[in-house]
Amino acid sequence: MARGHQKIQSQQKNAKKQAEMKKAKGHDQKTAAKAALVFTCAVCKSQMPDPKTFKQHFESKHPKSPLPPELEGVEA
Repeated sequence: MARGHQKIQSQQKNAKKQAEMKKAKGHDQKTAAKAALVFTCAVCKSQMPDPKTFKQHFESKHPKSPLPPELEGVEA
């Protein structure tokens, strides 16, 4: 077991190593895909990446429900 100055040095080295690993791990596909899903359907809570897809989803899955106001001007 390290004591004193050696202990402090090993803690600093480990903190630096952990920070580098966290920085390298920052770009993965799962978080990027989750960030791209911005529109959420109010009826079924499914997520869509853009308003065009959202409108197509809403028209096909929820035809009896009224169109949300954010989809009024969107062309499908």
